[in-house]
Amino acid sequence: MNKNFKTVALGLLSVAFLVLVIWSIGANTGKSTRGAVTNSSAESPFVVGEPSYDFGDISMANGKVSRIFKIKNATQGAATLTKLYTSCMCTSASLKKDGKVLGPYGMPGHGFVPSINEPINAGEEFEIEVVFDPAAHGPAGVGPISRIVYAENNIGKPLEIGISAYVKP
Repeated sequence: MNKNFKTVALGLLSVAFLVLVIWSIGANTGKSTRGAVTNSSAESPFVVGEPSYDFGDISMANGKVSRIFKIKNATQGAATLTKLYTSCMCTSASLKKDGKVLGPYGMPGHGFVPSINEPINAGEEFEIEVVFDPAAHGPAGVGPISRIVYAENNIGKPLEIGISAYVKP
């Protein structure tokens, strides 16, 4: 019975350690898709006049909704938009600059998210179009949602843009 006790004790310690590791990783990610999103990226070279948008009540039956966010490089020098990605597979984002469109880009792990490496000069403006598909999660996707779009750059914190809605069938 002493051997069984050691085996059970070792198993319990292993499970406790695994739970602690998983909790630690989750606690340190710092990215949440809950609640209202604001431009918490004060150190980002990019500023957005409207850091979040609430679509209000939307219907799965009516299809995708979109919003264009106007963004500016507020620094005295050039910055490079390195990556653009979203917090969920139901959301995509495209870069619009100088008459060209790059994207759409989605959630890492649900498709390839390539580097953009688009230079943005000091004071230059560009747009990010965010598209949300309320039917992407099927019938289980009704209710309140909030999603984040991340615009990474080469000199500061990523810019975070948020959308929210209340999805109805």
